[in-house]
Amino acid sequence: MSFVVGLTGGIGSGKSTVADAFVRLGAGLVDTDRLARQLTGPGGEAMPAIVARFGTGILAADGSLDRAAMRRRVFADPEARRRLEAILHPKIQKLAEAGIAALATPYVLLAIPLLVETGGKSHRLDRILVVDCPEALQRERVMARNGLSGEEVDAIMAAQASRAARLALADDVLDNSGRPEDLLEPVAELHRRYQLMARCKAGA
Repeated sequence: MSFVVGLTGGIGSGKSTVADAFVRLGAGLVDTDRLARQLTGPGGEAMPAIVARFGTGILAADGSLDRAAMRRRVFADPEARRRLEAILHPKIQKLAEAGIAALATPYVLLAIPLLVETGGKSHRLDRILVVDCPEALQRERVMARNGLSGEEVDAIMAAQASRAARLALADDVLDNSGRPEDLLEPVAELHRRYQLMARCKAGA
């Protein structure tokens, strides 16, 4: 049984940057957002059920999920969001478990953007690591990266768990309010700790 660290943080917090730093040190990574894109890409396993539920209006020209159209839909209708999650989450969980089992690394980071929103109940996690930064910095990063308006970013952030809720669930917190190189030392320290915890679990 692998030692699994749930990695999460709000949009624009820098989860991918942190995940890449851990992977460079030898950690395994399973990214649920990538799995969701796989499931909703052209010919994706989840697409027939999504089209059956929401109609062809959420399709892009290549047959993949039009993520912008779907985002507008679920933000306007919480029930639509629940229906989409009911289709995707079991499939993501199945792929994530297979991905974790296939890795031979000392431990595995399971990147789950909405871990706090879902309570993390669908995944067996040994530890929860939250990437944190001030909300104003999240907003600034997302606007620069995605070309979204301030109002669009505010809507996304409002739909996510609050910063306080994420921090309340955390076993470990990485402050990513500075430069990428500022992460190197704290990531290395956590990497050492997770390796030790993984060895202890394996010997239990």
